[in-house]
Amino acid sequence: MQACLQQMCYHRACYNPFSRMMPRKRKRLTPLNAVQSKPGFSPADTSGSLTVLLDGNSSPVSSKYFSEEKRTSSRLGTDFFNQPCINLAKSFLGQILVHKLPDGRELRGRIVETEAYLGGEDAASHSKGGKQTARNAAMFMKPGTLYVYQIYGIYFCMNVSSQGEGAAVLLRSLEPLQGLDTMRQLRSARRKGSAKPLKDWQLCNGPSKLCQALAINKSFDQKDLAYDTTVWMEPGSEALGEQALVTAARIGVSYGGEWAQKPLRFYIRGNKCVSVVDKKKEREQAAAE
Repeated sequence: MQACLQQMCYHRACYNPFSRMMPRKRKRLTPLNAVQSKPGFSPADTSGSLTVLLDGNSSPVSSKYFSEEKRTSSRLGTDFFNQPCINLAKSFLGQILVHKLPDGRELRGRIVETEAYLGGEDAASHSKGGKQTARNAAMFMKPGTLYVYQIYGIYFCMNVSSQGEGAAVLLRSLEPLQGLDTMRQLRSARRKGSAKPLKDWQLCNGPSKLCQALAINKSFDQKDLAYDTTVWMEPGSEALGEQALVTAARIGVSYGGEWAQKPLRFYIRGNKCVSVVDKKKEREQAAAE
């Protein structure tokens, strides 16, 4: 009897209730490991330290990862940018461009004017003839990549790559929505002291003006709008129909020959923040509707 009791105690001491679960757990982990080993798998960025504040009950109160996920949950993703150039130029109208400053403030503007540059065949494009350089490399990257270049040695212009080899969309004008005082300060830094204060609609009504107002410079070149944590796009509050859009010739591309007159500029009809209004085209389109 004593021998039997000793044998039962031995079995109870050695018995592990989780031992039968281990093979099943390994099987469940195998598919995850297989996915992680695929070339296209992109793990979450863990380069920054996870900062969690704890209260007296040792429960999580704040985590930068949770807050970032919540803040950017409505951002436009890769699928949105993966469109032909002209489609993307039209689709941008009404969407919201956001730049988060280093101090945490966010500047927002509604896109009201764009221009499409179709790549190799387009004589007005920086990538005409399929020319690829260090300067325009972003035009050949995945759709949604920013192409920021400098003009006159001091100003910047902001473009977004689309479908099509070397194709990109120029952001011409924004309607400022958030951070207008900061935008005004950024714009004023480039103007003479005696200049009149800018009105709201003047803050971002041009490609270089919007870059000044949102503090966009060459360092933003090749950033991915779908994933970057400092600059992104959010969906607008209302969908725009074709009747709300005006199609006209692009601005300042006379060097493009016949391409200078092609209707590749798009803007929201009646919006005061548009840089250049084409009254003739508006009348023509209104008559045709």
